[in-house]
Amino acid sequence: MSDTLFTKIINREIPAEIIHEDDLSLAFKDINPQAPVHFLVIPKKPIATINDIEEADRELIGHLYVVAARLAEKMGFAEEGYRAVMNCNPYGGQTVYHLHLHVLAGKPLGWPPYQDKLKTA
Repeated sequence: MSDTLFTKIINREIPAEIIHEDDLSLAFKDINPQAPVHFLVIPKKPIATINDIEEADRELIGHLYVVAARLAEKMGFAEEGYRAVMNCNPYGGQTVYHLHLHVLAGKPLGWPPYQDKLKTA
């Protein structure tokens, strides 16, 4: 896999607003946010798409979700709720071919009828 934008962020070749880093992952704010809170959690290991995940990556992928949950708690939106999603390939909306977990929060993200129920609850 060739270097991607995310590889360059991991290597500090280009700047990013990093909010978490450990041996396995990096989390940083999305430069084109789709919600009031929008950050990405990426593995440091280069994996191009969901289709490229191997059995040996099981714990690494789980770790990305653990990081997302801990950051949601730390940033104060875990109880309100959030969306954590990975896109895969062009029809799935993937634009950078380095696996990444989008975490979006800060407003209702559900289907519109669900949002109406939220307002009356």
